[in-house]
Amino acid sequence: MILRVVVGITFVMHGWQKFNEWTISGTTLNFAEMGVPLPEIAAPFAAFTELIGGIALIVGLFSRIAGLLLAVVMAGSIYFVHAPAGFFVSDGGFEFVMVLGAAALAIAFAGPGRIALGGALTHRRGVSIFA
Repeated sequence: MILRVVVGITFVMHGWQKFNEWTISGTTLNFAEMGVPLPEIAAPFAAFTELIGGIALIVGLFSRIAGLLLAVVMAGSIYFVHAPAGFFVSDGGFEFVMVLGAAALAIAFAGPGRIALGGALTHRRGVSIFA
């Protein structure tokens, strides 16, 4: 639960930043400048995935799907933006993005746990779609 909530909060804040501080138009321009392909699609996808996926992780509902989508967004971020700068985040590298992606992927594999909305629904009904 601790990992899920902390990673969820981090993703929510980054998604919120793309909507409110940078705006989707600004994020799209930023993605274009960084060489991200199809920035008109990639920017809103990343922003929505980070915001909605982060919320899903926090409450533990559809966290497997959210974790997988967030890991995909982080893999794209590494590949298209951060890898050329090397490892360390202080140099613009992929260190932080890799940890977020790995944590999101771990949640996708492990599920939300019992202290989660999806975990409670799964535990009671035996239905795993909510996890």
